[in-house]
Amino acid sequence: MTSEEPAARRKASNGDDSIYWDQSKQRYVGAISLGYTPDGKRRRPKVSGKTKTEVRTKLRELRKELAVGVQPSSRHTIEVAVNKWLVRGLRGRDDATVKTYRSLASNHVIPDLGKAKTHELSADEVDEWLTAKADELSHETLKRIRSILRRSIAQAQRERVVGRNVADLVELPQGKEGRPSKSLTLEEAQAVLRARQGSWIHAYVVLALLVGVRTEEERPLTWSHVHIDTDGEDRPHIDVWRSVRRRGETKTRKSKRSLTMPHYAADVLAQHRRRQQVECTTTGIEWKDSQLVFPDLDGTQRSSTNVLRNLRVLLKDAGLPAPRSWTTRELRTSFVSLLSDHGTPIEVIARVVGHSGTQTTETVYRKQIRPVITEGAEAMDEIFKSDSV
Repeated sequence: MTSEEPAARRKASNGDDSIYWDQSKQRYVGAISLGYTPDGKRRRPKVSGKTKTEVRTKLRELRKELAVGVQPSSRHTIEVAVNKWLVRGLRGRDDATVKTYRSLASNHVIPDLGKAKTHELSADEVDEWLTAKADELSHETLKRIRSILRRSIAQAQRERVVGRNVADLVELPQGKEGRPSKSLTLEEAQAVLRARQGSWIHAYVVLALLVGVRTEEERPLTWSHVHIDTDGEDRPHIDVWRSVRRRGETKTRKSKRSLTMPHYAADVLAQHRRRQQVECTTTGIEWKDSQLVFPDLDGTQRSSTNVLRNLRVLLKDAGLPAPRSWTTRELRTSFVSLLSDHGTPIEVIARVVGHSGTQTTETVYRKQIRPVITEGAEAMDEIFKSDSV
């Protein structure tokens, strides 16, 4: 036998660890004999490596895990761990969140690490994987794929398949900078507010751009939360109490708020409501306050994709370059930017948009939230004079 050939396999004594060369895998394999299971199957967990030294190190680690009750399995891979977590770890999450995590797992975690045995994956391997991914993914996406791996291994820990979570031992590298959000200039915003007047998407854009409502808060909005006819008691306002999240809750506690509408927005919403009422009368459907403000053709809640598609048509009609580069959330970014450019204090803006950083506390009294926040509407009335839109 030459010095380059693997040593011949030696038969191990009872209770010994054995190391042998696996020709089919072209790797050394180490095994520990743990007797038999109640059904008569041999319990023999294995590790593998390129050298005997590597295998001996892995066997020592395996012995330590076994000593604390961990029972590694050669069949339990990262793919198995991730798929189990996708089923069990996302219970109660909204559909969009589940879809996002499944996509990230299928496109990044499973293809790259899926075949690795859960108990053999090392911190160095995870570090190398994340470092490579940092060249192609944004920092936020990088955080999410590490979170998927960490939570999947944590579940494997609970199942006593692995002793430690190697994803916790790795620092997250800095990913690529995400695309910065854009904001409409005043001139662009005026052009947008003139486009497709009389359509539902125009009313939708007015509410987002002039009141600062999130798109996830607009889509489930019903007329019972839009107060246009206030009989002089209050200015027209909307109650932002719900979102498209799984249980309907707003993004944060501070997001639950009532917002006064600028005069122009109130007029547009009033016209939009009249059109809906006429349409209901024409089709023989009873109009109710519980109806959605921006329903799809079948009366159900519009999808975010549907809104985005219609928004980009409106932006094209408004003459904006590259309308497909805009997203619905950038209407809200524009709202903040326009208020800031107008000199509105940042504390007021935070309060209007429902950011948790504000110190103002709103309390729910009956069916309204007090105080109804008026500063944003007053500023927008000044920014967009009646002859501007």
